[in-house]
Amino acid sequence: MYKAIDDYLKKYAFEHFEPLTALFDMDGVLYDSMWNHASSWKESMERYGIHMTDMDAFRYEGMRGVETIQVLAREQLGREVSDDEAAEMYRYKSEVYASKGTAAMIPGVHQLQETLHHHDIKIGVVTGSGQPTLINRILTDFDGMVSPDIMVTAHDVTQGKPQPDPYIMGMKKATAVLQREGTLPAGETLKPWQTMVVENAPLGVRAAAAARCFTVAVNTGPLPDEVLAEAGADIVFHTMDELRQAVEKIL
Repeated sequence: MYKAIDDYLKKYAFEHFEPLTALFDMDGVLYDSMWNHASSWKESMERYGIHMTDMDAFRYEGMRGVETIQVLAREQLGREVSDDEAAEMYRYKSEVYASKGTAAMIPGVHQLQETLHHHDIKIGVVTGSGQPTLINRILTDFDGMVSPDIMVTAHDVTQGKPQPDPYIMGMKKATAVLQREGTLPAGETLKPWQTMVVENAPLGVRAAAAARCFTVAVNTGPLPDEVLAEAGADIVFHTMDELRQAVEKIL
């Protein structure tokens, strides 16, 4: 991980890496929910004449649901879908997802957050989801670790991943928390080199890299490591435990 940090600093001409905040994606990072999402996308979109495969779900993971539907409608139906129509389609997809049951927590992620919390690193979540039940579950499962004031959902941005907006918003929210607690002086903002992102999907990696954050990919899905590296990940791990051990060394 030391080499990855050195390469990151050289790439952006940053002087040092000083993590004050860690921003986590949700699906496939906090929860092993992607296969439920994949089957939900496939079942729900068939209702509207859109064909979506499991790999499509992983390919578009991280993008706001409404945007995903609009892209697919443009590609497959040859027409534009309004925000309202896409929102209704996504509402149905969310109902199908809810029927799949509760996804398990990704192994090792709780211990990773405990390590970060022990080192006074503020933890936030940046997700393309807008489902309140999922957001509430995070605050229960990661109580005392995830800051409720550093939560970015589909409702906080107009442009989702792979645009940098969600992670820029995450840094903005983290800035307010760090200023309130005195870690950052008033008027000073959280910088990319003070932010570590934990992602698992190409679009999320692209978003974090575009925001110039130190971007860690944990490959919990079926995509090759190369896809995540090519999307801009500074380093790729295969388990949260591998990442936790690396983090303990650098902290």
